[in-house]
Amino acid sequence: MSANASLPLIILLGAVSALTPLAIDMYLPAMPAIAETLGSNSHRVQATLAAYTGGFALGQLLFGPWSDAKGRRPVLLGGMVVFAIAAMLCAMATSVESLTWLRAAQGFAGAASAVVVQALVRDLFNREDFARTMSYITLVMTLAPLIAPMLGGHLAHWFGWRSIFWVLAGFTAIIALLCSFRLPETLPQARRQPLHLGSILRSYLRLLTTPVALGFMLCGAFSFAGMFAFLTGASFIYIEIYGIAPQHVGYLFGLNVISLMAFTIFNGRWVHRLGSRNMLRLALGLQLLAGLLLPIGPLMGWGLWSVVAPIMLYVGVISTIGSNSMASLLSSLPNLAGTASSMAGTLRFGSAALVAGFVALLPDGSPLYMLITMSGCTLLAALAYFVLCERRAQVEG
Repeated sequence: MSANASLPLIILLGAVSALTPLAIDMYLPAMPAIAETLGSNSHRVQATLAAYTGGFALGQLLFGPWSDAKGRRPVLLGGMVVFAIAAMLCAMATSVESLTWLRAAQGFAGAASAVVVQALVRDLFNREDFARTMSYITLVMTLAPLIAPMLGGHLAHWFGWRSIFWVLAGFTAIIALLCSFRLPETLPQARRQPLHLGSILRSYLRLLTTPVALGFMLCGAFSFAGMFAFLTGASFIYIEIYGIAPQHVGYLFGLNVISLMAFTIFNGRWVHRLGSRNMLRLALGLQLLAGLLLPIGPLMGWGLWSVVAPIMLYVGVISTIGSNSMASLLSSLPNLAGTASSMAGTLRFGSAALVAGFVALLPDGSPLYMLITMSGCTLLAALAYFVLCERRAQVEG
């Protein structure tokens, strides 16, 4: 597929990939308002994020094998329809309990888009081209977390937090309509895998018992979970500790997205020269450095920017870690692209749900707990890669 021919597909898949960042980032500045409106507290509203990520993790266990058996298009389109319906129901929630369950259902449906996008790209490209193409898709996708917190903050300020979910439902409906007309089926009948429980379990067992495959999955999972520690606690920390206005919190989130875009562009341009494994090593090293710097500011009594700056570096390299770890994983298992993508996504969002739930239980009043959690996550990511992948290199770099 030529670069010109693939550009519309990249833009469309970037928009599909943006659904989950929109579903997460748009409502973050509104969390205090949601707590007030529904008569709840910060911990219970933060738990709605853990519910979304937990549902997302479980959904990937189903949608990966399903897309390997039935094709990419039907799984993607069906997931987006349910996702839009769940968003509308979230807008009508009358209690934090109902919102929590609806967010879990929305996350479950949203898993279809994440699994299918990665598997679809793997259908079309080799390892380095996969990493580069996913970088460009991520670049399009990162417009969502750049705009979403600012949009969500202003929507909540002017129209109330429920408007956030109505806008999300409308955007999803538009993207689903475009996909129904423009998205090709990329998995031919000859490459489809039978949808049998035994074969699915054997495929998952194969992934979990292959050290290098497990290392790539855990590396991406722990790195991603660290970002969710930030997403869970950041709004309350910025608003209640540092005194940032809710409608301005999005600008601080936007700085992270600018960093993410810069590293994504760098990865897209250099991955062919350096190789996906070397790009992964570089990104892990930078995130580990950021993790070491994170707790220093609060411990020294420094201000807001001593926290914001290392977070920008930490979040900035997440796409580079994710795309290159996934490229290395899927290149070793081309006939199980959907299943491997499912398992990797389940571990990624499962760990994110656990970390988000953990941060929601931490004491209020200091950013230190959240930042130390982020540091621990990147340390685990580095250990998973260097112990399982570097020492037992079974996949070509």
